[in-house]
Amino acid sequence: MNSIANKEVWFVTGSQTLYGPKVLETVADDSATVVAGLNSTANLPVKLVCKPTVKSPEEIFNLCQEANASKECVGLVLWMHTFSPAKMWIAGLSVLNKPWLHLHTQFRAELPWADIDMNYMNTHQSAHGDREFGFIGTRMRKERKVVVGHWQNPSVQTQIDDWCRAALGWNESRNLKVARFGDNMRQVAVTEGNKVSAQITFGYEVHGYGINDLVSVINDVTDADVKNQIEIYRNDYEVAAALLEDEYQFKMLQQEARLELGMARFLEAGNFGAFTNTFENLTGMTGLPGLATQRLMSQGYGYGGEGDWKTAAMVRILKVMGEGRDGGASFMEDYTYNFGAVDQALQAHMLEVCPSIAAAKPKVEVHRHTIGVKCDTARLLFKGKAGAGVAVSPVDLGDRFRIIVNEVDAVNPPADTPKLPVASALWEPRPNLATAAAAWIYAGGAHHTAYSQAVNTDMIIDYAEMAGVECAVIDGDTTVRSFKNELRQSAAYYHLSKGL
Repeated sequence: MNSIANKEVWFVTGSQTLYGPKVLETVADDSATVVAGLNSTANLPVKLVCKPTVKSPEEIFNLCQEANASKECVGLVLWMHTFSPAKMWIAGLSVLNKPWLHLHTQFRAELPWADIDMNYMNTHQSAHGDREFGFIGTRMRKERKVVVGHWQNPSVQTQIDDWCRAALGWNESRNLKVARFGDNMRQVAVTEGNKVSAQITFGYEVHGYGINDLVSVINDVTDADVKNQIEIYRNDYEVAAALLEDEYQFKMLQQEARLELGMARFLEAGNFGAFTNTFENLTGMTGLPGLATQRLMSQGYGYGGEGDWKTAAMVRILKVMGEGRDGGASFMEDYTYNFGAVDQALQAHMLEVCPSIAAAKPKVEVHRHTIGVKCDTARLLFKGKAGAGVAVSPVDLGDRFRIIVNEVDAVNPPADTPKLPVASALWEPRPNLATAAAAWIYAGGAHHTAYSQAVNTDMIIDYAEMAGVECAVIDGDTTVRSFKNELRQSAAYYHLSKGL
């Protein structure tokens, strides 16, 4: 699933006619040079498109409407090369519904001390023009990203890259469809929520289907298709010869192949990017999909267990944000703790952990599934790769949404778990388990998370701001006392902001 092909971010430079055609020609040339440089060196996930310099309210308004209508444009980078009187931007920013980044930079890094004159000052006055433009963004209460520094600075380019990825995630969020096969796990609170409010806030649609809707598609999968799928498993993973030779185990593998192909066809036909199911609602299926769900996640689909549509959507959005970067994204669950010299949390689920986070080539094995449905199921077994990551939980607080982020460090487990036949990852949450878990619980975080080693905290914050949603971050600097105060202050802000 390639969601970022042909996507663009428009680079728009503001100026005015006051300075004459010579200066405007220089502004246009400099803008083209900046865009070409960023496209060649910043490793951006999208094409940065240089738009003509805007010099009047009419040009700005027309460009913003054009951006709104463009399916390719996921956001804008705005830069005031000279002084662009900010009242010119009011009409355009009032209608603009795409996210934007305010790049506070200038064309040259250093001043030409021996040659600088007033002509140079008038032409290169971003320090002046960007502050005027910044005021109108604040005056209009517009959420935006501000990045400061020379455009060739690697740190600046990294921030632009991160923001472009957040904009891609927001674009995906506004166009995403989630399929729910069955309902939520009974009596579970945090996986519930208001789907209408979610669509208004995040843009994605959630559609419910009976299991028979899916089973009818699964049953149409041919034996020849299943045979070809088995060959894919043999090429992609470690599959023991004994499994292929044992008639019963091989049948379990065939069942997963049929489930995967059927679910993939259903999702493709409905243009779905994420899905959920639950072990309590499987009538007509051979069991809870294991390998099948893991494979679909590895292909880019979001997933949430037990009907958790919010996490399913978030997994898909993280996969889009991280596309092309090292590290994967997966549905995950806090399962059990390892208290010791450094407290750790073992992350797993019944079956459904994405192999994009695996430290080594996964193995295919058949084991008994004993929760809800007791049957043998083929699944991928692996340990998660070590490294920094983020655990993300979107929750519905009733009157609004909150996105919770915990920065974590995945580590290599101290020992094998030969009797635990599920994929897993071992985390050391920042700043430590005691603080992180307490803060998570105070924030109302779910036991399910969307986990990624390709996405960072700033990208999640940018996404949350695009959605107008609170983002509560638990990181190396968090203390429980300060975090509780942040939650109280955020609650007051988000309640008041709806009425003012």
